Amino acid sequence: MKAEKMMSGVLSGIRVVEVAIYAFVPAAGAVLSQLGADVLKIEHPENPDPLRGISSYGINKPGTSGPNVLWEVMNRGKRSVGIDIRNPQGLEVLMSLVDQADVFITNFMQPARAKLGIDAEQILARNPRIIYGRGTGHGIHGPDANKPGFDALSYWAKSGAAIASMSSENRYPALMPGPAFGDIQGGMNLAGGIMGGLYQRERTGKGCVVDVSLLGSGMWAMAASTAGAYSRGTENIEQLDRQRAPNPIANIYRSADDRYFIVGALEGDRFWPSVCMVVGRPDLIADPRFATSKDRAVNSEECVSILEEAFASMPLARIAEALDKAECPWAAVTPPIHPVTDEQALANKYVQMVEYPGGTSLPLVSAPVQIDEHTGTLAAAPGHCEHTDEVLMDAGRSMEALLELKMSGAIF
Repeated sequence: MKAEKMMSGVLSGIRVVEVAIYAFVPAAGAVLSQLGADVLKIEHPENPDPLRGISSYGINKPGTSGPNVLWEVMNRGKRSVGIDIRNPQGLEVLMSLVDQADVFITNFMQPARAKLGIDAEQILARNPRIIYGRGTGHGIHGPDANKPGFDALSYWAKSGAAIASMSSENRYPALMPGPAFGDIQGGMNLAGGIMGGLYQRERTGKGCVVDVSLLGSGMWAMAASTAGAYSRGTENIEQLDRQRAPNPIANIYRSADDRYFIVGALEGDRFWPSVCMVVGRPDLIADPRFATSKDRAVNSEECVSILEEAFASMPLARIAEALDKAECPWAAVTPPIHPVTDEQALANKYVQMVEYPGGTSLPLVSAPVQIDEHTGTLAAAPGHCEHTDEVLMDAGRSMEALLELKMSGAIF
């Protein structure tokens, strides 16, 4: 299937060459594609990106039909070019694309980059104006610089997120909530850094190297917890217990129809009277056990128990109506399928349905950035090496030259 070319967008006219596999750096390429860049995904002619065949969290199990979910999420809207960069002729083909590119992104490890001839110094020597985006597991310095990194390890486990997500009832740290959770966040960070690099180039005329790691991205997500633990002189911040919540009206509850929801009344004294009216307990407003935020914190377990019982007698629709009327912040706890039909998500084009041959479709979530309210139209990810001839002929090579390169094994 031919990828749609973006005809508009803040990065329209920007060409990205992506030499990357799996999810982290390809996620950055997906963001840049959505913003209008022409992203050329370089794949080996015989050994494609392993993500094309990965199954995780019950997604893409062998025998399932329809588009490959993980592949589509990370590679929508790109063009796939089959080049064997280990072949000297193939490397020169790649470099000819680098000559015309604005951005080069990779997550190959440093020894492999150097051996293949695609390290930062080698790419910038070929095109001094290029922005070189380097995604790593743990950063480019230190004892772990050349260790493989995956988001479950580098982003989730090593940043403190797994421990901080651990419930008081569970003796094990929490697993990531879904596939590529840290990869997608890290990819967004890399895309943002590349945008900064392009802006700097406009001012200086020179390219630069942009570094983002999974570890750094995870630590950024946990920045408040890290600083908080240090300030407390402890290994972790205080882990909240919903039955003893410091603020009982900033807590999670369950309705009569077995739906979970979170009340987010951070200004406890402002919203306490409203919540009491919502649950039909006006007598609690001036109850000396709960009259102030301090009182409710001291008697938290009792307060939570009363609210828990009251909310459990009401269906979520009634709770929602009452909390909305009171202008009290709250949100239903929803499963990952919810954005597909969520009115708010659809109104803002946070989810787009992408159509595939055979009448199948897949809801893809847009990158969470819009410029002048422009989201970009998401398109299907490319087939393996689908655009090789198209891209190389556009770059000036004749069909005869392509046939010679194919015969040598340099390209698909």
